[in-house]
Amino acid sequence: MLNAADNDFENLLLQHLPAEVLRPVEPRYAEEPRGYHKGLVGILALPRTVDEVATLLRCANEARVGVIPYGGGTGLVAGQVIPDGPAPLVLSLERMNAVRAVYPDENVIVVEAGVILADVQAAAREVDRLFPLSLAAEGSARIGGNLGTNAGGTGVLRYGNTRDLCLGLEAVLPDGQIWHGLTRLRKNNTGYDLRNLLIGAEGTLGVITAAALKLFPQPESTGTAIMVVPSPRAALDLLSLGRSQVGEGISAFELMNGQGFDFLTETLPDVRQPFDTPPDWCVLIELGLNGGLDAAEVLENLFVAGMEAGLVSDGLIAQSEQQAAEFWTVREQLPQANRMIGSVSSHDISIPLRALPDFIEDGLAKVAAIGEFRVNCFGHVGDGNLHYNVFPPKGRSRNDYVDEREALQRAIHDLVHEVGGSFSAEHGVGRLKVDDLERYGDPAKLFAMRAIKTALDPRGIMNPGAVLRLPPQ
Repeated sequence: MLNAADNDFENLLLQHLPAEVLRPVEPRYAEEPRGYHKGLVGILALPRTVDEVATLLRCANEARVGVIPYGGGTGLVAGQVIPDGPAPLVLSLERMNAVRAVYPDENVIVVEAGVILADVQAAAREVDRLFPLSLAAEGSARIGGNLGTNAGGTGVLRYGNTRDLCLGLEAVLPDGQIWHGLTRLRKNNTGYDLRNLLIGAEGTLGVITAAALKLFPQPESTGTAIMVVPSPRAALDLLSLGRSQVGEGISAFELMNGQGFDFLTETLPDVRQPFDTPPDWCVLIELGLNGGLDAAEVLENLFVAGMEAGLVSDGLIAQSEQQAAEFWTVREQLPQANRMIGSVSSHDISIPLRALPDFIEDGLAKVAAIGEFRVNCFGHVGDGNLHYNVFPPKGRSRNDYVDEREALQRAIHDLVHEVGGSFSAEHGVGRLKVDDLERYGDPAKLFAMRAIKTALDPRGIMNPGAVLRLPPQ
């Protein structure tokens, strides 16, 4: 594969594109948020239109130059950085940031791939609608990257992943063809579903340039509470109890444990914590209700019912939007505290709900058999997504445990596989988990994935080495 910085390739681009599309390389395009990996950048391109994206891919395909589609750069599995090999063309969608249309009567918004997620949410609010995708990086993550990775976040329990929020796409295939699939239809059975093929492909099959996304009515009443539970099993029983009372009115159900609170105390003491003494386990619950129901009253009823059933021992119901925001700040700062402590091994995993409580206990035993570590287990337990992260003892550094990292990862991922879970719940495969996909992936699925990749991208230019290993040269 050719280096993108080759003068012949740059001249080819300049023959077909305005000079301002190509920009000087900046270090941030060669980095990922955790700072574990550095990437190569041969040429940086910031197109403004789908036609310019098509020209870039057509030229890259002709010259056999690798292309990395770049959103907000917030991915955590190194899907946006190539650490070695020929330097790629980094194709950033940040200048394609228009809200093309809003159809409140259809509950649809059409946006370009470079729109920041928080701006999609804001555009929905302007027409009294809700775009429910929400995650910690929403102030910098771009919707094209959210689609490319099928991002999850806190609202999956009620609204689904990003894939579930998308009706249609506009995208450019590796040879430069534009797929005009930006439909607003909710029923469209006309052959293979290219939309769902491109969503979650992490830029390995083409470049998403725009999307038609689902909106929802704003809830009439919202409520947020933190409730202390004796165990993860009690948390799931409380979720079941809540669903029996309000059905799909539960928008989020997040599990947190005492180790996470201790990390916040250690690294971010200014974060206001809800309890003077951190509980071993608690859940953060958010309701969004319509039909005249009062969320605060429903939460009070759930708390009382949980107490009577032995599922809840203490709790706080937010009395204002500010207090609700403070509760969410605690949850959203857990990943930052984790980064400051420095994990030996991090795991973004998905577990069948029935198996989840035993998995947590068995996982702790697996970790203890390898050595003395701290485990911060938290996440979107309502949909089975745990962030199961292993840390050194207090006073030690992750660098002291490099030799144990592989054993920890293998032990946890083997256990995930045994219970029918997934080693990647919402972060994707990227380059970090290619080995895991080969180890745990279904052979028939891998065969089909490689066949699709070869058919759509025979020259292998799209995000080479991400998701699927590069073939031998």
